[in-house]
Amino acid sequence: MRAAPVNAPDWLTERPVAHRGLHSKARGVIENTVAAAEAAIARCYAIECDIQLAGDGEAVVFHDFTLPRLTHGHGRVDGFSAQELMALRFKESEAKIAPLSAFLAAVAGRTPLIIEVKSRFDGDLRLAERALAIASAYAGPAALKSFDPDVLAFFRAQGFAGPIGLVAQARYEAAEWPELGVSQRLALAALSAFSVVRPDFLSWHVGDLPHATPELCRGWIGMPVLTWTVRSPADRHRAQEWADQMIFEGFEP
Repeated sequence: MRAAPVNAPDWLTERPVAHRGLHSKARGVIENTVAAAEAAIARCYAIECDIQLAGDGEAVVFHDFTLPRLTHGHGRVDGFSAQELMALRFKESEAKIAPLSAFLAAVAGRTPLIIEVKSRFDGDLRLAERALAIASAYAGPAALKSFDPDVLAFFRAQGFAGPIGLVAQARYEAAEWPELGVSQRLALAALSAFSVVRPDFLSWHVGDLPHATPELCRGWIGMPVLTWTVRSPADRHRAQEWADQMIFEGFEP
């Protein structure tokens, strides 16, 4: 481990972070949409969003690898082009799936963005490449993060100017991570790639607080720790005591 993070600006932890934007099905505001971003901006929250790879190599703002949970579509996200994905309807809203470039254009630097790059841990860096290109051209405050150390190592090697964050937790159960072998799950839990990735911040599971890893990052390295996903008073208490900022959902701080 190194002595200090390379790039941890104050904006990373100044505001509570709305998980996938400030969304609410009851209000017809769906996660990871421009409407959810606008709602977060209106309440002065930072925004975390997720991105997936479309079939044409474009980055789109969407959490799942597949479409049915949120949309009337079926199949994998990467089975459709960005234009085809934009034509799909959400089940609870008239909002559309947004390309990352359009999402960033809508936010336009009005609040910090933390972009989580999804990965199947298969060595495919096409989404990372597209995310890097778009985020590097963005004038507003933006960070990139991922569970996948290969993605983060790529950002580091390519010299991304913004903060790079490692998303992590204490345990990786086979049922939740079927794409990973035992050795991969153990390596992720042990943060084995930490020295290669050299993250600027840690995004840590709130259910795994307190824990030695985030404490070492905060106390010894001076690295900010954000914690996810805060949904209850107990979660909020843990976040306040053991992290520098929370990524929240289901209430307003």
